[in-house]
Amino acid sequence: MRLTYFRGDQPNFGDEINRFIWQRLLPPGFLDEDPSELFLGIGSIIWDHYPAKAIKHVIGSGYGGYTAVPDISDGTWNFAWVRGPLTAEKLGLDRSIALTDAAILLRAIDLPVATVNVGPAFMPHFESAARGNWSQVCARAGVTYLDPRTEPLELISRIRGANVLVTEAMHGAIVADALRTPFIAVTPTHPSHRYKWEDWAQSVEISLKQVQVMPSSLLESYVALTGLRGQGVRSRALLGNRLLSPLQDLVIARAAKMLSRIVEKVQPQLSKDAVIERVTEQSLYALNRFVSSRR
Repeated sequence: MRLTYFRGDQPNFGDEINRFIWQRLLPPGFLDEDPSELFLGIGSIIWDHYPAKAIKHVIGSGYGGYTAVPDISDGTWNFAWVRGPLTAEKLGLDRSIALTDAAILLRAIDLPVATVNVGPAFMPHFESAARGNWSQVCARAGVTYLDPRTEPLELISRIRGANVLVTEAMHGAIVADALRTPFIAVTPTHPSHRYKWEDWAQSVEISLKQVQVMPSSLLESYVALTGLRGQGVRSRALLGNRLLSPLQDLVIARAAKMLSRIVEKVQPQLSKDAVIERVTEQSLYALNRFVSSRR
């Protein structure tokens, strides 16, 4: 059974959690490289383009709207549980298996200790990290910058040590909430990343309140205005021209000012302890039931 998760051109925090969490939760040898069965773990990876004959085992994954809704009536889909009620509704599944995102199971494994003196922290979406100047913005705002493309265990340690996490990355919020760090949700710059947030929030009974941040670069401004991803060579070259440096610096200053204001003024969110404990137990039970079914 092959572990399956999103792998882009660069690492992404939520997806990279798959690299270590299942090794610590599953029996030795449970996962292998057999492509006839796929283990779909953390991420919005309920897609319509998996190999038709492969058995797809869904272990807390979600539907994110990145592809058409797959046909799950062909006998190749097996659902241990899904991320949230919106995923269940899209797929025509019973709401009872809409537990929460599988990253909740970080609560069931040993994790690195909290980094000290983190203070407030900010994590952009990994695409925003690539397009923006967030390290400079955070430095000016007095906020710890968490790059979602870096080592996930190091990021988890810093999230545990933060007193609040402002995050455009959904799994920044999911992990913060699971580990009891208050978070402030940021509306993703690109509209394609917004649907999945509500799916997860409903699973932990959070009435999600998202805030807007200012773009941290001219390229991010372009993406926000056009809805395009802005990854083209021409747009990067044009908007990164040195002649635009004064304007770029103004964008960074405005973004830093807004980030400081958010940290100071916005009330963070956190699910209830009883809810997070319940969904952790339910997810762990569903995982163990799935493992037992394979013996």
